[in-house]
Amino acid sequence: MARIHAHTHGKSHSARPTSKDIPSWITHSQGEVSSLVVQLSKEGLTSSEIGSRLRDEYAIPLVKPILGKKITKVFDENNIKLDMPEDLNQLVQKAVGLQKHLRAHNSDHRNVRSLELIEAKIHRLSRYYKRIGKLQKNWKYAAVIAQLE
Repeated sequence: MARIHAHTHGKSHSARPTSKDIPSWITHSQGEVSSLVVQLSKEGLTSSEIGSRLRDEYAIPLVKPILGKKITKVFDENNIKLDMPEDLNQLVQKAVGLQKHLRAHNSDHRNVRSLELIEAKIHRLSRYYKRIGKLQKNWKYAAVIAQLE
C-alpha cells in the first residue's frame, strides 16, 4: 500500500506469525490471556504495547487466535475506555513534538510542511472516528500553524 504523503510504497513492516493457529507451546488459557491484557492496560499501556509485551515476555505471538478477538475488543468488554484511539494519539504526540521543535528552530521550513501534513492526517482520522462513534463529536484538534507563520 502506498503512503499518503509520499510517492513510495513502504517496505518496512514487522513479520507476523505465518500461521493463524494457536501455537503448541502456549500454556496460557483464554482467561489468563484476557486477565493479562486487562492488567497491562491498567498499567497504562496501549494495545500495541500490550501485544509487544505479550510477545516478548509471555511468548504469546498473537492474541486473536487464542481469544478469538482483538485486544481492543477485550478493552470494550471490560469497560476500559481510551481517551482517543491509539493511532490518532500517536499522530497528536508527533505533532506536539514537531511544534516544540519548530518553536526552537523557526526557520526549519521543511518541517513546517511536515507539520501541515501530520495535522491533515489528524483531521482526516478525527472525522472518521467521529463518524463511527469512537471519538466525541465535539473533539477538536487545535492547530497552531497560524502561530508559526
